[in-house]
Amino acid sequence: MKGKRINRLLAIALTIILVGFGGVAAAQNQPADNMEIVKEKVRSDKKLFIATNMQLSESEAKAFWPIYDAYQAELGKLMEREGKLIEKFAANYETMSNDVAKSLLDEALTIDANHLKLRQSYLAKFRGVLPDTKVARYYQIESKIDAVVVYGLARRIPLVK
Repeated sequence: MKGKRINRLLAIALTIILVGFGGVAAAQNQPADNMEIVKEKVRSDKKLFIATNMQLSESEAKAFWPIYDAYQAELGKLMEREGKLIEKFAANYETMSNDVAKSLLDEALTIDANHLKLRQSYLAKFRGVLPDTKVARYYQIESKIDAVVVYGLARRIPLVK
């Protein structure tokens, strides 16, 4: 059972990498509505994965999912920002100047800080509707997905020249 969960997590995270960050080039070759369909599929797969692993009661689920949706919407904005950062890196990779490198690094650290702020700002909201054990479980699941995404990006993005 754990092996299936891990494989599913990896599949979701890989899809997020391909659609959320690497899908920019693919989006240029496909109509926008097709990419939106793929993104929606990724979001629903992630939500299903979380639902399966959270084991929420009916009352917990009723309170949790609206907060989750709001959190994911804000997280999506950070992912878009990171996607643009990666695009800028790719566009400047061959001729990276110190100024561009500084700008990219500053933006990367700002995105990281904003991600932490987002997690912190939603902690009280999640705690307001779930026991701490389930909040911790949810944050663990999100952290595992983040780790797979970060690993996938690290493998695909070369070091600055």
